[in-house]
Amino acid sequence: MRLLTFIMVVATMTLNAGVNRLTLNSALDMLESSNLEVQVAKYNETMKFYDIAKVKAKNFGKLDITVTALRSNDAGNAFGFKVQSREASFADFGFADFMGAIGQGAQAAQGDFGKFSQGLGMAGPSILAIKPKALNYPSAVNHFITKFSYQVPLYTGGMLNNYEKITTKLYQLSKIDTQKVLSLKKYELKKSFYDVSLVNNYIANLSDIKRNISKLKNVIKEMQKEGYAVETDYLEVDAKLAEVDAMLDEAKLNKELALHFISFILNTKVSSIVPPASAPVMPRVTKDIVEAKSLDIAKARLGRSITKNAIEVEKAKFKPTVGAFAEYGYADHKLIPDSISKKDFYTVGVQAKMNLFNGGADKAALEKAKTNYLKVSTQVILAKKGMWLKASKLKSEIKSLSSQVRSYQKQYRFSEKVYATYKAKYKEGVASITDVLIKQSKEIEMLLKLLQVKNKKNAKILELQNLINE
Repeated sequence: MRLLTFIMVVATMTLNAGVNRLTLNSALDMLESSNLEVQVAKYNETMKFYDIAKVKAKNFGKLDITVTALRSNDAGNAFGFKVQSREASFADFGFADFMGAIGQGAQAAQGDFGKFSQGLGMAGPSILAIKPKALNYPSAVNHFITKFSYQVPLYTGGMLNNYEKITTKLYQLSKIDTQKVLSLKKYELKKSFYDVSLVNNYIANLSDIKRNISKLKNVIKEMQKEGYAVETDYLEVDAKLAEVDAMLDEAKLNKELALHFISFILNTKVSSIVPPASAPVMPRVTKDIVEAKSLDIAKARLGRSITKNAIEVEKAKFKPTVGAFAEYGYADHKLIPDSISKKDFYTVGVQAKMNLFNGGADKAALEKAKTNYLKVSTQVILAKKGMWLKASKLKSEIKSLSSQVRSYQKQYRFSEKVYATYKAKYKEGVASITDVLIKQSKEIEMLLKLLQVKNKKNAKILELQNLINE
């Protein structure tokens, strides 16, 4: 029991701790199976797959069973029920009343056929005028009908075939949508990892700056003892140190926020990561690569193919449709008759149907489908040109940002040296502490600008990777 309790406690602690030292490759491996948005997109995929099954099912027809229970004393219904269940007799036609009248005539004739014939001729109109009670006022009867009906299309002018092609392509379209969601999540995940890497770099540089300011603070303290520094110098440096501390706290909070975002994307608590050792790699991008790998272009092409099938669907409306029908059933005054074979019935048939005129609506629908195909074909061309333009723009922006990174790296190294120079001048009494701190602020400013430009460059490279689905 104690061992079980210990295991539960350890398991709980492990779950609460989350994933530690997660690498980017491991995170990317986890992404597809753990991200909730990707899972939702996959559910949409599955629903589109079942749409294909629904269309295919129409080729196999439809089989229904219908059970009807009736009770009626309506003359037409009661007589019809008996006919349908094959139970009708002459008595149901009112022959009892007819035979009674004939019997009375025979009795009056006393065996004289001539007299009987003469009497029958005279009484004929009155006999025919008899309203049979059994036929007109039947007792209420129960009636149960069980039917099996099967309908199957034999020829639809290609409509079902093209609907199947459309639903299949819509399923493929949903798979591309899933890939787009996954690609976007990859972009967000990579960016978060590289953001943490830059924040770590920023924290490390700020920590060095903090140490330098702390050393300067100690130098001022010693110089105060010798009378070479004043209290305001010490307070000014102390205020700068507090400012750097605040910047460090903000950077650490940003890092924590990035970890929360990574946890959200992976739907798993991530306590720490291993930042990438180097910046993201600029992908090789040509017009052919963009056209081959861009998911937006793939969607546009698939959309064009779907509209082509839609034209065939509209053309099918000008062709005949042929369907077959078969029905088998049985009827009785009981739900299950004693002998189904004596009560059963069947009907089979074939129906051909073709629209001859509907005011030109089908013609208009066909022309609309053709126009839509031309529109989507133009959109494919537009998608190709648009994606290549976007890729070219990103490549240009990355080159520009690379130049800015090199420039800010040089400015940052220069600002470090300037700060070191002014720090030495302050010790010699040549420069004021304000001058030193101004140079220190310039160093921090260059550090911030350098990291901001690096961040922009990383984002553009990752965006270019996302454009070609890498």
